[in-house]
Amino acid sequence: MSMNKKQEVGLRLKQFRESVGISQKTLAERCGWGASRIGNYEAGVRSINLDDAEILAKNLHIQPYQIMFDENEIRAQRNIEPIEVQPTYQNNFPVLSAVQAGQWTEACEPYTLGDIEEWHETTVRTSPRSFWLRVQGESMTSPIGLSIPEGTLVLIDTEKTYENKSLVVAKLTDVNEATFKQYISDSGRTFLKPLNPNYPILSINENCRIIGVAVDAKLKLT
Repeated sequence: MSMNKKQEVGLRLKQFRESVGISQKTLAERCGWGASRIGNYEAGVRSINLDDAEILAKNLHIQPYQIMFDENEIRAQRNIEPIEVQPTYQNNFPVLSAVQAGQWTEACEPYTLGDIEEWHETTVRTSPRSFWLRVQGESMTSPIGLSIPEGTLVLIDTEKTYENKSLVVAKLTDVNEATFKQYISDSGRTFLKPLNPNYPILSINENCRIIGVAVDAKLKLT
């Protein structure tokens, strides 16, 4: 059975949404809409007008015409050589405080959209359950080699598997805030290691929960 125009547009929307790894609920929240609206669009139950397409495109980091028209329609309208419409892998994630990051669990994200004042993009393909954390203090500032100075934003993927020498956000059971350190595993023992040699290395065991692994970083120079 052939699809009608609403269904075709809905299918394209679904493909773009899935390509950036976000749920219908998350996209609806970012657009300021109810949770069922995206599902209705994708099912072809509800039409997407141009105003809605602009809002959706902004949050998917594409152009509105990529949702509204297929490649043949775009070529016909532009009268140009065939173009390849590719979804971008840019995505926005919230900046969390150290306290919010420390409250993160597998079952719960410790924020609502109303709590978040700052979002930043990444081109790194990462899980939908990711967040930015601003580095505090000088414990990760190294005089040589890898150095992550205070103020750097690091993107934390909570679904990425950590390994020896991964840069991680971790939470100690007796501390309210999360901390950003290098995870070290050596001869059956595990540690959280600052990159700054002037700070102590912390031995960890069951008293520590690894929240996620750093996959991207941003630093403003001015």
